[in-house]
Amino acid sequence: MATPLELSTGSGADGIPVVTVVGEIDMSNAGRFRDALGLAAAEGGRFVVDLTGVEYLDSAGVNALFGHVSRIRLIAAPLLVPVLTISGLSGITSVREPRD
Repeated sequence: MATPLELSTGSGADGIPVVTVVGEIDMSNAGRFRDALGLAAAEGGRFVVDLTGVEYLDSAGVNALFGHVSRIRLIAAPLLVPVLTISGLSGITSVREPRD
């Protein structure tokens, strides 16, 4: 059974918008994910997508990220780093692991 997708938005300590994602991103909920990214992008400037709580990311979720690649910085748990690398995202946008 898939883990439900939870999305929240806020601002980091530096005032940059942050979209925090928890659960699984797949084709059943990628539209909601894409909408959340679009809302953050509408604020203008760069924004952060915190994927540290994501347990699964399929190609629909990766595609949603590519739509904003020039403006996002990604924070991802080690579990997702291979997906972000193979997809090419890590080569064209900032991807870092969470700080402890």
